[in-house]
This record gives sequence, structure tokens and C-alpha cells, in this order.
Amino acid sequence: MAFHLKTRIWQTGALDWWAMLNNEDVYLGSREFPLPPEEGDEWTVRSTGDRFKIRDGEIVHLGNFPVEDAFPW
Repeated sequence: MAFHLKTRIWQTGALDWWAMLNNEDVYLGSREFPLPPEEGDEWTVRSTGDRFKIRDGEIVHLGNFPVEDAFPW
């Protein structure tokens, strides 16, 4: 159980984080992923707009939201 999470997560050689959610591989982001992940953490993956939150030790997909460009240059 990595990081005391119930959700199975792993990091690829490209430093991307993935999880197994509902029997599917789900991209959690790279730099967006909180390290160490703790209860209540919430983040949005910039490349996909997917938002996640850690509730009761599990990563939960909150939905897909429009991503605002944080760096306009």
C-alpha cells in the first residue's frame, strides 16, 4: 500500500502518475500529483482537465473541468 492509499498507483519512467480506478488505467498527472499524497488533497491534471481528490484513503475522480492556462506566455 503505497503512501497509505487504498488506490493502486504507480509512476512511469517518464515520471507520470497513474492509478487503477474502476478497473481502468487513469492518468493522474505528473507535476500536479501531490507528493506525498494526503487525505483531502485535490488537484487538476493540466493536460486533460480531470480533477481528483483523496477521500477516505482512496483517489476519487471528481469530473472533467475546463483548464485555465496558468502560464499565458
